[in-house]
Amino acid sequence: MDNYDSKKVEEKIRRFWDKEKIFKFDLKKKGRVYSIDTPPPTVSGKMHIGHAYMYSQMDFVARFRRMFGLNVFYPFGTDDNGLPTERLIEKLKNVKSKSMKREEFIKLCLKTLKEITPGFIQDWRILGISADYSLCYSTIDDNSRRLSQKSFIELYKKGLIYKKGFPTLWCPECQTSVAQAELEDKEIPSLFSTLKFNCNGKDLLIATTRPELLGACVAVFVNPKDKRYADLIGKKAKVPLFDFEVPVISDESADMEKGTGVLMICSYGDKYDAEAINRHKLEPRIVLNLDGTLKIKPYEGLKIKEARKKILEELKEKNLITEQKQISHAVNTHDKCGTEIEFLPTEQWFIKILDKKKKFIEQGNKIKWHPEFMHKRYDNWVNGLEWDWNISRDRHFGVPIPVWQCEKCKGIIIAEEKDLPVDPTTTKKKCLKCKQEAKGEEKVLDTWMTSSISPQIASSLIKEKVKIPFSLRPQAHDIIRTWLFYTLTKSLLHENKIPWENVMVSGFVTLGGEKMSKSKGNVISPQEVMEKYSADTLRFWAAGSKLGEDLDYQEKDIVAGKKFETKLWNASRFVFMNLKDFNGKKPKSLIKIDELFLRKLNSLVKSITGGFENYEYSKAKIETEKFFWQMFCDNYLEIVKKRIYNNKKGKESAQYALYTGLLTILKLIAPIMPFITEEIYLENFKKTEKDKSIHISKWPEYGKEGKADEFDLFISILGKIRQEKTNNKKAMNAEIILTIEDKDYRQIKEMIEDLKDVANAREIKTGGFGVEFV
Repeated sequence: MDNYDSKKVEEKIRRFWDKEKIFKFDLKKKGRVYSIDTPPPTVSGKMHIGHAYMYSQMDFVARFRRMFGLNVFYPFGTDDNGLPTERLIEKLKNVKSKSMKREEFIKLCLKTLKEITPGFIQDWRILGISADYSLCYSTIDDNSRRLSQKSFIELYKKGLIYKKGFPTLWCPECQTSVAQAELEDKEIPSLFSTLKFNCNGKDLLIATTRPELLGACVAVFVNPKDKRYADLIGKKAKVPLFDFEVPVISDESADMEKGTGVLMICSYGDKYDAEAINRHKLEPRIVLNLDGTLKIKPYEGLKIKEARKKILEELKEKNLITEQKQISHAVNTHDKCGTEIEFLPTEQWFIKILDKKKKFIEQGNKIKWHPEFMHKRYDNWVNGLEWDWNISRDRHFGVPIPVWQCEKCKGIIIAEEKDLPVDPTTTKKKCLKCKQEAKGEEKVLDTWMTSSISPQIASSLIKEKVKIPFSLRPQAHDIIRTWLFYTLTKSLLHENKIPWENVMVSGFVTLGGEKMSKSKGNVISPQEVMEKYSADTLRFWAAGSKLGEDLDYQEKDIVAGKKFETKLWNASRFVFMNLKDFNGKKPKSLIKIDELFLRKLNSLVKSITGGFENYEYSKAKIETEKFFWQMFCDNYLEIVKKRIYNNKKGKESAQYALYTGLLTILKLIAPIMPFITEEIYLENFKKTEKDKSIHISKWPEYGKEGKADEFDLFISILGKIRQEKTNNKKAMNAEIILTIEDKDYRQIKEMIEDLKDVANAREIKTGGFGVEFV
């Protein structure tokens, strides 16, 4: 094949890997296991560019460790039990889960997942992710549900899980409770209105951005140090538009510098309202339904923003607004849909975590973070925890909470482990005390309750032959607060262990400096990039930034990868055209320039090995790329060309160095560009090297570093010669008479013949540097 056809080659190599089971985990192999707690991507239809970026980076590490001689345990999972899957099914099938029977919707979800998951996983195969696809799991399959429910039961029995009804974070769009980790701060424009309450016959001005909660007002607070309102404490204030009064209470939470200094307490504007109402034992007034509509006359059925608009209009008509101004403020939104969060009283299940902050920090300190600065993000999250972990969700599709409750005695009945997985809504249980049928829990577990035991799920695929802690957790930085924290939490609560020894945290992909998103329309399709260029070039691009850093997508970087791919192919063809009579053996003695080139190669191997061991794949990419272009192609190939062509003395030495150099370069770049390196290896090296695949061949070894100063001097002189030819508009093969410094001549004396060849010098004399054209 003269020209490299990436599409044809990559398809062929994928079939070869599958047929030969190149990446299959070997249970019988002795030696150290390198285990990866692979992130199960959310089934969303197609792999996106962020997936391609992060999964390429973890695959660089997996491929290196495999070549480094470790038995790599690298399973593949899909996360499909959560709200994103529910929303995807609603979109694909044009249905609403809340308007369907639970059983029907679950059946539809499972059927649809069966249809779309194989195509979804295929994107990862096309990218060259070297997971063992025979070890696959889904977070909604029977095994995952069983382990997730078992986790719930164990923690419940330890007294770490409780059920309680109080104001919790609620998404009116998704109609489910959410956890603190699912909150996203969003800057939202709002109208800050100062309203007239009436107290003691006078106007009491209170500023708010949420007039729709006037009907939920239960008190107004004034600061005990605020002399303006000292005479109002203990009196009643009349709420505008509504015919009821609320107490004026002295409380230091009223900020004298903010607004009018008077604070409206509603049930519930935020967590501070909830705390204040509880602190003063006030009777809440709930005006919001779970779907985000009002249930107070005359605004029944109106959505929050509709009610806000109507109430403001009425306040204006009645001259009850003294001032209004536009502001922008940070609001908690649900990270799944972007909807503003409400605080509504619902009964939910929680895991106790607030009393374990110190322990979580200690566990985080036991893990090696790559890059180290991501450790700080974890610590900041733990220190900022304000609630226990809300683990229940008011949805249809998910892992059922394995409990029943007796409606008479309120006793909780826990499922038995032998019955798992179980759905309490379809399985009957009787209360042993009351002898009546108990009600099955309709809520499902937060998806992170399952994803947080991903090491245990992965290990169960091979009957726990791989133990915790795993070697590596690779993930993006945006889910440090969820997947990483919750996995560490579960591992601590269940086993008192850290879940992994190393954490590798990726950055985001940006376009023009902005994070990509469908809503902005600035999305790059990895499938289109691979179709136009190749999977190898996309992976080459993904190796272009340091771990943890965001990478801006620029097509020129993909083009650079394509050029490298083409040059690697052409250089390999050139090398093997000149290795037809090479016996594969190292000659008894090496020509000096070949020996020095191999020293340079040795230094490269040492540097690249250290880079990969420290998760610095970008260093490996940059240094290998530079060595290949500058040292191997631009210089060494040109230096030995005539010696090989003309069958001169030392031909075998050059052939050996070329063979070793190319094979080493291929191995060093193989974790990043697996397809082309495999093709070149199979076509040219397999007969002599014997390994079935370059990806299970031995990683290049390096020895003690030797000096190569003469080589650097040689290249420096060659560079000057080339510059002179360029300045004089002469071809690189133009014949010359060369003069070099006497001391330089003595230093490279053993390589003078090679310098003559590459410079096309008829003669080399000593003196000051000079080039004379013949």
